Amino acid sequence: MTMLRFWQANQPVDTTPVSFEVIDNITVLAAARAAGVLVESPCNGAGTCGKCKVRISGQSPASIRVLSGCHHSLTPEELSQGIFLGCMTEIQSQATPSDIIDIFVLERQDKHDVQIISQGHYLDVTLDPVIKKQYVPTADETLILSGQSLLGVETGNSTQMSYGLVVDIGTTTLVAALFDLTTSQELSTASALNPQSFHAQDVLSRIKFGATPEGLTTLYTGLIQAINTLIDELTQNAGITYNTIYEIVFSGNTCMLHLALGTDPASLGKYPYVPVLWGDSYHSAAAIGLHAAPFAQIYLPPVMSAYVGADITAGILAADLANHQGTALFVDIGTNGEMALAVNGRLSVTSTAAGPAFEGMNITCGMRAAPGAIEKFKIEQSGTVTVKTIADKPAKGICGSGLLDIVGELVQTKLINKTGKFAGPDTSLHPLARRLKNENGKTVFAIHQSVYLSQKDIRQVQLAKGAIRAGIECLLTAGSLSTVDVDHVYIAGSFGFHLNADSLINIGMLPEVFRGKISFLGNTAKTGGQTLLLNQEARHKVTSLVKQVEVLELATYSDFDKTFVNCLNF
Repeated sequence: MTMLRFWQANQPVDTTPVSFEVIDNITVLAAARAAGVLVESPCNGAGTCGKCKVRISGQSPASIRVLSGCHHSLTPEELSQGIFLGCMTEIQSQATPSDIIDIFVLERQDKHDVQIISQGHYLDVTLDPVIKKQYVPTADETLILSGQSLLGVETGNSTQMSYGLVVDIGTTTLVAALFDLTTSQELSTASALNPQSFHAQDVLSRIKFGATPEGLTTLYTGLIQAINTLIDELTQNAGITYNTIYEIVFSGNTCMLHLALGTDPASLGKYPYVPVLWGDSYHSAAAIGLHAAPFAQIYLPPVMSAYVGADITAGILAADLANHQGTALFVDIGTNGEMALAVNGRLSVTSTAAGPAFEGMNITCGMRAAPGAIEKFKIEQSGTVTVKTIADKPAKGICGSGLLDIVGELVQTKLINKTGKFAGPDTSLHPLARRLKNENGKTVFAIHQSVYLSQKDIRQVQLAKGAIRAGIECLLTAGSLSTVDVDHVYIAGSFGFHLNADSLINIGMLPEVFRGKISFLGNTAKTGGQTLLLNQEARHKVTSLVKQVEVLELATYSDFDKTFVNCLNF
């Protein structure tokens, strides 16, 4: 029997570690989860992201076993320091009874001060919220109404205090905004990482993790705690109490809405991919423990399918696609690439699993958009390289926008060929050939000291961009259109806001004919949710609109696989 002692990074020396007794063979990651210790694993223990690093000491050779199948190689320096991947290191229960193994959870450098976009294109509407207050002088009380329904009653005249929230529940990030429902003024905005991303980064792995009772509890409780922390920050900044918040609009993809209400997402991951929650519905905020008035309600905007959710409903509203004349393409780029096509107001939508590459989670030197992350990369005509990091800090890794810049520039300068490989026999003649180094026996492109781009990373970009490009091509083909028919392209999302249009075209995520037609809208999940909070008629219109949207399910689309393969090359 073996005793594990978990130590969190940077915790005080006199802190008592969390102990866990190993009865059966178990991975470090599974043991940590069972003990209630957070070890980040964006790939949910699949062994592909390389982010669940721990330092192990005190073990005998017989007490641990490194599992095969890991797709991320630790550096020789890390191995010499006793650093392992938690998901690929198994503790053996048959070790000697005296074994005590200390496991030090290494804190990632990109856990704090992450860049999160909270603003975006906004559709101006008349203030007419669902929540209204009515003072009754004879009883000296105020009625809080949701449409014609009575939500609650307050003593005295409180008609001047009425607030609402929009919470954009992204797969990776959270944005919450507080609004005065009597003036429409945005009082405060706050953001944070979605703690669910520490356990599973993309939607598919989130569904798999959340389909178990233990996983669902972990994802649900962590999210509600994070939202409450944001609410506390917002109310403190605005100088109000949270018992004057009467409505919260949740904007997020279909999976995020299920997890936010503690609803099993399993049906989203298996055919016929039918959601339990379809939105355009109201729920009790108190029932899930949100910091709000005791009778406050949550509004879920309507969703269109298991993989086209309320964030795209909000985006369609913010971009006013239903009133767009001509042909417009709306693309929300993230771990789940969702897109909408508007042809003179007629809408069709689809979604494709891009994976976590754009968040830097299965990239060797990848990281979130935090200080020190390479966010821009440019190769000048002279051959010199310009690197820009977030907050101008020394480079620590590569975030999504930097990753696409790097690959795009190397494709443009032909150091990466069309198939995604580093250039062949003539590489030595390339002006940047000196940056090609050997790392663990493999060729990599050196960017800054220990920060580099590997061949594996390029493949991850190909898979991600290929999935999104294939989704675009299939959506257009289903509408009997081609890329030349598109008049305008809208890129939405917090991640999309940081992107370079040239990079998107250079890597082939978007075709050359889109050059000059691209606009970046920012966080339309939040701004569309804002419209739904402030104007009740917008809810009726968008609900009616969603019913008319044609949904293209790529999982059952016959030509998707072929199209995807054709879209892999640069």
